[in-house]
Amino acid sequence: MAEVDPSETLSGVRTGPFVVGERVSLTDPKGRRHSLLLSPGGAFHTTKGRISHDDLIGAAEGSVVYSAGGVAYLAFRQLLEEFTVTMPRGAAVVYPKDAAHILVQTDIFPGARVLEAGAGSGALTMFLLRAVGPTGRVYSYERRADFAAIAARNVETFFGAPHPSWTLRVGDLVDAIGPEPIDRAVLDMLAPWECVDAVAGVLQPGGLLCCYVATTTQLGRTVETLRVHGGFTEPDAREYSARDWHAQGLAIRPGHSTSGHTGFLIFARRLAPGVTTPARRRRPAPGAYGSDYTGPRPTWAGPVDADVVDPEPVSP
Repeated sequence: MAEVDPSETLSGVRTGPFVVGERVSLTDPKGRRHSLLLSPGGAFHTTKGRISHDDLIGAAEGSVVYSAGGVAYLAFRQLLEEFTVTMPRGAAVVYPKDAAHILVQTDIFPGARVLEAGAGSGALTMFLLRAVGPTGRVYSYERRADFAAIAARNVETFFGAPHPSWTLRVGDLVDAIGPEPIDRAVLDMLAPWECVDAVAGVLQPGGLLCCYVATTTQLGRTVETLRVHGGFTEPDAREYSARDWHAQGLAIRPGHSTSGHTGFLIFARRLAPGVTTPARRRRPAPGAYGSDYTGPRPTWAGPVDADVVDPEPVSP
């Protein structure tokens, strides 16, 4: 691995000429990107001929290199979002479009103490570490030791060294959760509802919780569990998609690349100790909590056999 300035390990951003051991992204004239690890005497082979690593080593970022066949390639260091979607993985990663909304909607700030479960392949971990900075702390939990090892390697590869603000713990969150108070929590797991009580015990009043799930059944169970718990604000469930656009002269149209459903994001905020969420004043949809519903049941939903739920009227 290349020699890295210690000050760069907190951001993963490097400047100056390319050096041996760095990962470089090459973009061809059709916009296709290729990743390579620079080594003396190495070569990257394309259908248009080889590209010598020696032509890149010592070159400035943003340079153009040519294959033996004369095709031009733009050379840049990988951005974090590029790295996370191309790095080795065990578990599926949180994609950049969702990571961006998690960082904003949970208001991650420099110095924040953040709990993350599970660590997966480390994609969201890296975004969190960059956001909390040198004065913050990220506590990541991962049930599978093999996934934890992959996450650790990816984080170290990107930042160039073990990140000083990161603590990785192997084990089930409910059993392994530490006593540290936290400001934010992000649960990316199959059954986040099983961890609500444990997280509520360390999440500070006013702190934000985000649950990232893949299916509507997971979404419903998580939302209702948060409602029944009573120590969180009304959950806010969202889904985000992204679509590229093609713009060339008068030819302006949606692009062919669209990132649709990747997951649902559920946000809620921790209430003060001893405070419970006020009863909802909005009437549930007919049948929402009828006899066919078997999940967690908030008190304001009324009895199972109630045809119509009539919550307390709104005060004038």
